Amino acid sequence: MSVDIDTVKRVAHLARIAVSDEEAERMQDELNAILGFVEQLNEVDVAGVEPMTAVVETAMKKRADVVTEGDKAEDIVANAPISEDHFFLVPKVVE
Repeated sequence: MSVDIDTVKRVAHLARIAVSDEEAERMQDELNAILGFVEQLNEVDVAGVEPMTAVVETAMKKRADVVTEGDKAEDIVANAPISEDHFFLVPKVVE
């Protein structure tokens, strides 16, 4: 895949970047080099390779899912301007 000057200028316009003709030519070469590298990556055979999130396999740290403090409904709504049955009451905003 190759990028022409018009495409570079269009991408610059979409990104709200002002580029001169000289800058557009330089960017064209840079973008073509990047796209060339991406095309090389497409040639790599990754069949049978498991997706991974890190180079070294690690286990996710987990904590026990236990309730440490409960029955705090009164404390939670204590500073609410208006509450009812342990729920916050708010004005209606959609009609």
